[in-house]
Amino acid sequence: MRVRVGCEFGWETDAPVPMFMLVRPRMDAEHIAVYESKWIEPSGIPLHEYHDLFGNICWRFVAPPGPTTVRYDAVVEIPETADPVVPHAALHPVEDLPDEAIVFTLPSRYVESDQLLDEAWTLFGDTPPTWARIQAVCDWVHHNIEFRNGSSTPSTTALDIYKQRAGVCRDFALLAVAFCRALNIPARYTFGYLPDIAIEPPDVPMDFHTWFEAYVGGRWYTFDARHNTPRVGRVVIGRGRDAVDCALSTAFGAARLAKFVVWSDEITAERPGGPPTEEDADRQEAAARTKQ
Repeated sequence: MRVRVGCEFGWETDAPVPMFMLVRPRMDAEHIAVYESKWIEPSGIPLHEYHDLFGNICWRFVAPPGPTTVRYDAVVEIPETADPVVPHAALHPVEDLPDEAIVFTLPSRYVESDQLLDEAWTLFGDTPPTWARIQAVCDWVHHNIEFRNGSSTPSTTALDIYKQRAGVCRDFALLAVAFCRALNIPARYTFGYLPDIAIEPPDVPMDFHTWFEAYVGGRWYTFDARHNTPRVGRVVIGRGRDAVDCALSTAFGAARLAKFVVWSDEITAERPGGPPTEEDADRQEAAARTKQ
């Protein structure tokens, strides 16, 4: 199937501010880009693209004083199947892990797995050393952490989430990654676009989504502690140790975010996907009033 994904960011700055962004999907994931475009205003701002240490596609530019808008739009082909589930896949002893997986067993800036060792082994040490152990982590995080917008900040860590028991999808992923690493399971923080395919769309605007990938059964598999169910349509933008490696945008100076819009839609005869229309906004507002 085909989905249309993209985003638009608008900033306001008082002086030139160097920035970099991650919004373009990775080319090594299970999707194929059939159309892509990017647009930056004011026109003429040089935009440099490079690959970081984790293979993510990054954009660099300098926002001039005043308003700056960056927009990305793409059509990608994705598998029609949901995330695979392999219940009998075995975990690997650390000595058998591939070299590139070792870094994802270690603590990092937002993933204090070393401080969650006792909790992790108490909660999950009796589970089978298979896929089931990772699924037990997802089940625990899903049922014990409340999804609450505004409950965390960009500096909130996995340990903070374990203590406060509330967060957003970023925080669900961070805590699940921390538990996995405490259990010697390689886990990497992952984010991207996730359309609402084969589910009831929520009554909130589309946003980016964060999940994680764990190394089990000889390869990396997708896990999602926030939704805790296989989903169709993930389009990976970034992978890394934690949220530091996968920040949507980083400004080396004062930049006020004035606009933030994300779209991720299956392309159908009725809807070609793309940025939300005024009719979409009215529908979301009406749904929100009904829910209240």
